[in-house]
Amino acid sequence: MSLLNDILSFNNKFVSEKMYESYITTKFPDKRLVILTCMDTRLVELVTKSINMKNGDVKIVRNAGAVVSHPFGSIMRSLVLAVYELKADEVLVIGHHDCGMAGLNADKVKSSMIERGIGEETFDTLEYAGINLDEWLTGFSSVEESVAHSVKMIRNHPLMHEEVPVHGLVIDPSTGKLDLVTSGYELPEK
Repeated sequence: MSLLNDILSFNNKFVSEKMYESYITTKFPDKRLVILTCMDTRLVELVTKSINMKNGDVKIVRNAGAVVSHPFGSIMRSLVLAVYELKADEVLVIGHHDCGMAGLNADKVKSSMIERGIGEETFDTLEYAGINLDEWLTGFSSVEESVAHSVKMIRNHPLMHEEVPVHGLVIDPSTGKLDLVTSGYELPEK
């Protein structure tokens, strides 16, 4: 309860002292770029700072692992809308080393859920409904392969125009160093 109170208290000060003024921009990215990256706390500011982007330059979509796991899920919808409605002309997928999704163990996650009160009956209900939690809670073994997979899903999506470059990179969460996995300026792999 204290964290929310702290947030709201600071927000009141932020608004009343007009600290927001230095962040005023439009909803359209000045650099015409959308980034899909991980929700890792080390990347909150590092991703944009390491590529010389400021508030207003890019659209950012975040999830666990920077993974496009479903071609018609919310991540892909966000990327498509960024291109067609919000004027992004290029896509960057930026995964990172030492990602929590690397080697994610579904049994360990389910054990944590049980410890926090999710009952076995919930798992049974999901299984009976055709949900494979072991698959849904699986991560990846190689961040480079995961980034390449997400890039391929975006490039080959039926609603993504083939002229939109989709790039894949991996960032070091300690230094911000980027390693290129794939350039969207090269012929896309089908």
